[in-house]
Amino acid sequence: MKNIKNLLKKRILILDGATGTELQKRGMPQGVCPELWCLKNPKVIQAIHKDYKKAGSDIVYTCTFGANRIKLAQYGKHNIRQVNEKLAVLARRAVGKGTFVAGDIGPTGKFVEPFGSLKFEEAVNIFKEQAQGLLEGGVDLFIIETIMDIQEARAALIAVKELTDKFTIVTMTYEKSGKTLNGTDPVTALITLQSLGADAVGCNCSTGPEYMLDFIKLMKPYAKVPLVAKPNAGMPKLIKGATTFDMGTKEFAFHTKKFVSSGVNLLGGCCGTTPAHIKELKNRVKKLKPIAPKRESISALSSARKSIILEGRKSLVVVGESINPTGKKALREELKKGKTSLVRQLAKDQELKGATILDVNVGVGGLDEVKTIRNVINLLSVNTGLPLVIDSSNINAIEEALRLYPGRALINSISGEKTKLKRLLPLAKKYGAMFILLPLGQKDIPKTFQKRKDNITAIFKEAKKFGFTRKDIVVDGLTLAVSSVPNSGIETLKTVSWCARTFKVNTILGLSNISFGLPNRPLINAIFLAIAEANGLSMAIINPSIKEVINTTSKLDIKKAKDVLLNKDKDAKAYISHIAKTPSIKRDTKQTLSSEEKVSTAIIEGNRDDIKEFVAQAIKSGISPNNLVHEVMIPAINKVGDLFDKKEYFLPQLIAGAEAMKIGFQYLEPHLKKEGLTQQKKTVVILATVKGDIHDIGKNIVALMLKNHGFNVIDLGKDVSTEKIIQAIKKHKAPIVGLSALMTTTMVNMKEVIQKAKKEKLNCRFIVGGAVVTKSYAQSIGAEYSKDGVEAVRVVKRLRG
Repeated sequence: MKNIKNLLKKRILILDGATGTELQKRGMPQGVCPELWCLKNPKVIQAIHKDYKKAGSDIVYTCTFGANRIKLAQYGKHNIRQVNEKLAVLARRAVGKGTFVAGDIGPTGKFVEPFGSLKFEEAVNIFKEQAQGLLEGGVDLFIIETIMDIQEARAALIAVKELTDKFTIVTMTYEKSGKTLNGTDPVTALITLQSLGADAVGCNCSTGPEYMLDFIKLMKPYAKVPLVAKPNAGMPKLIKGATTFDMGTKEFAFHTKKFVSSGVNLLGGCCGTTPAHIKELKNRVKKLKPIAPKRESISALSSARKSIILEGRKSLVVVGESINPTGKKALREELKKGKTSLVRQLAKDQELKGATILDVNVGVGGLDEVKTIRNVINLLSVNTGLPLVIDSSNINAIEEALRLYPGRALINSISGEKTKLKRLLPLAKKYGAMFILLPLGQKDIPKTFQKRKDNITAIFKEAKKFGFTRKDIVVDGLTLAVSSVPNSGIETLKTVSWCARTFKVNTILGLSNISFGLPNRPLINAIFLAIAEANGLSMAIINPSIKEVINTTSKLDIKKAKDVLLNKDKDAKAYISHIAKTPSIKRDTKQTLSSEEKVSTAIIEGNRDDIKEFVAQAIKSGISPNNLVHEVMIPAINKVGDLFDKKEYFLPQLIAGAEAMKIGFQYLEPHLKKEGLTQQKKTVVILATVKGDIHDIGKNIVALMLKNHGFNVIDLGKDVSTEKIIQAIKKHKAPIVGLSALMTTTMVNMKEVIQKAKKEKLNCRFIVGGAVVTKSYAQSIGAEYSKDGVEAVRVVKRLRG
C-alpha cells in the first residue's frame, strides 16, 4: 500500500493491456474457460505477463477475471481458492520483483440485490472466496474491474476490505451516454466507492480513449483518490471472420497527455490492446507529471443513480420527512404487515415536491426494524434516485441499512452518548457514511448555545480519531419547542450561525419541533426556516412543500410568527390571539385514482406488491380483461419503455415495471381463457446466449419484455451450441431468433449460427445484441441489431410484420 501510494505521487503508473484477445492470438480456442485453460497452459499466460512487464507495465493483472464461484460453475466443480491462488502464483513468477501483481476480480454476470436476484451477502461471500485465494497466491493489490452494477462493486470492495488492507482499485464500465446500465454516472460511482474505501477509482472497457477522457474530467474535481483509465482499442469489428480491434498503437496513445492533464494517475489498456499499445503509453508518459487528487475529503451523498454535492451549495437541501411512522397510523399498520406501498408513494410525492434527499425512519414498537429497514432500502434504491438519510435509534438497523444501501448515506444521528460513539463511529467509517452530529451529551438536552458548542467540539474530537473531517459531518442545531422553551429559537440560530460561519460545517434542523403546541404550525415552521437560512442553515428535515406556506401568507401573519420565534411575544399570546381570529381554509388535495389508473400506475412505478390487487379491483369494477390488457397494461409497459429510452428510467426501473406487468398478466390469464382470448397463436421467438458465453442478464430482460408483449419466448439459456439453436428453430418453426453475447471472444459464434441456418435454408430472421455488439457488426453477419430490451420488442414486432 505504502509503496504504491508513494509511486503515485511521483509518476503515472502503467497498467497492463488485454488478456482475452492475447490468449486467443496465442492459441486459446473459442468457448473455453480462459482461467482453466491457462492452468493447463501456464507458459502462454506467463508469456503474456512477461510481455506486458517488458512493455513497461508497473502493474500486471492476474488472469482471474472470471474465477468466481458462479462463472466457474459453468465448467464443472472447482476449488475456487485454489484456482485463484495458482493463477496468482503464475503471475508472480512471471514478472518477478519490481512489478506489482494485482488480483483481478470481475463481475459474476448477475445483478446484485436490490437490483437483481443475487443476494448481497451471497455476493460478498463469493468475492471473499476469490479474494482469499488471490491473497494466498501473493498478490500485491486488488483490481475490481468491468463492473456495471454499483451494488456488485460495493459487494466486491467490502469483501476485499474485510480480508485485507491492501491497495484496492475499482473500475466501472460506462456506456457512451456516460452511465452504467443501472444508471450510475461516473461522479456518483466515485462518491460511493471512494467513501467505501477504494484506494483508486476509474473506468475500463466499453469505449475507446476519447470517450473515456470525458468521464475522467467529470470525476477529477471530486476525487480524493487517484483515478484510473483503461480504455479499449476502439470498438470491435468483424474482419475476415474474426473479431478485431483496429485502433493502432499511436492512435490509442494519442490522448495520453490529455488523460494525464485531466487527472489520470493509473493508465492502461483493455479489450484489443497489446504489449505494443502499452509500450507506446509508457514512452509517452515518461516526462509527464501526475496531478494529485484535489481533495482529502468531500461533503457529498449518493444513491445508485444520483449524487448531491453539499459543499458550496447556494440552495437549501430539503430532506423529506414523511417516511416516518410517528403520528401516521396508516404507515405504521402497513409496515407491521410487511408492506411498502405507502413508502413508495411518500417517496414519490416528496420527490415531486422538491425534496433533495429522503429521511427514512421505520421505528415502530413491536416491529423487526432490521428486517423492515432492509425491505425499505431495497424498495427505495430502485424506486427513487434521491440519496437517503438512515434515521434510527436502533444501531443494528443502521448497520443493516448502511451495508445494503448502494450509495453514500447520511446517518441520523450520532450524539455524545458513549455507547453510540463507540459503535456508530466505526460503522460510519467502514461504510463511508456521513453523519449528523447531534450535540447531546450523556445526560440532558443542552438548552444554550455554549453547551451545544462544547458538545459539538467534544464529539468531533472523537470523530477525528477515525479520520472524519468537518466535510463528513452535518451538525444538528437542535430545535426545541418555543411554546415551552421561549428562548430556544434564538439559541438554535446562534448554534447554526457559529457552525456555518466559524466551525465551517454543514448544518441541519428537524424543523417541526419548533412549532410544537402552537396553532398554524406550518406558518411557524416556514418562518423559522427562512430565518435559519439567513443564518447559514444548509439542510432541513421538513415537508418539501413548506415554502409554499410563505407565498400564501400575509405580512402580518409572518410578523406575528417572527415575534414568537425571536422571543418578542411572551407566551406567544399575540400570535395565538391573531391566529384565532384568522379563518382557516381547508384544501382537499386528495386525489382518487380509477381502477384502470391504479393498474397503469403500478406498472409504470414497478409496484409488484399491489398490481395483483389492482387488477382484481379493475375486473370486479366491470372492466373487460381484454380491454385491461390492450388499453391499460400494454400502454403502461410502453410508457416504461419510453422513459427508459429517454434515460429517465434505467435498468432497475425497466425490470420492476416488466415484472409488475408479468404478475398482473399472470393473474389475468384465467379470466382471458374464460373469454376465449388466449387461443390466438403467438409468434415464437427463440433466444440464446451463444456458445462459450455465460452472460445472460441482457437476454433475460429481452425475454421478459417480449413475453409481456404477447410473444411465445423459447429461452434456450446461456452457452448454447450452434447445433442446439438450429434444432430448436426446426422444432418450434420459429420465424425470429435472438442471439446474445457479452464478450468479444464469443460474438463471432453469432455468425456461425446464422451461416448454419442459411446453409440449412431455415426461413427465420435474426436479431443480435450484447455489450460488445454494434449495429455495423450485426449488419455484417446478416442480422438485425437491438441495443436493449425495449428496442428488441420494436424490432421483433417489425420483423413479425
